[in-house]
Amino acid sequence: MSMLFTLPDHEGNTFNAAEHLPLVVYFYPKDSTPGCTTEAQEFSALLADFQAAGYTVVGISRDSVKSHHNFVCKYELNVTLLSDADETVCRQFDVIKEKNMYGKKVMGIERSTFVLDTAGEVVHSWRKVKAAGHAQAVLDTLRG
Repeated sequence: MSMLFTLPDHEGNTFNAAEHLPLVVYFYPKDSTPGCTTEAQEFSALLADFQAAGYTVVGISRDSVKSHHNFVCKYELNVTLLSDADETVCRQFDVIKEKNMYGKKVMGIERSTFVLDTAGEVVHSWRKVKAAGHAQAVLDTLRG
């Protein structure tokens, strides 16, 4: 089943997944939080390696385009961040899960990563990811 999608990026441009395959898509809860910053910095640091292996990398959260833009600028990220404010793509990949936040049950994004092949099909997936070291683990998998 094809998992293609279109979302606005942190510059306000339209990102059409079909034009960027194969693709690494990582979902994260919130801009500028510690784990999400670590993950974005690690994917940014390894971006050239992903590109050399033939892959585009995008991060997706429910944050706004403006929030993503500020996040990219603040941490000098070079990875493309996509805004899924209405959770359409999050639901397509089934990453909206019940989480426990300070004793309250809330619905949020479960940190997850998916690799789409040239047909837009999921060929690798990671769920309940720990941020630190994850980008390297994805890259190692892709390198086989």
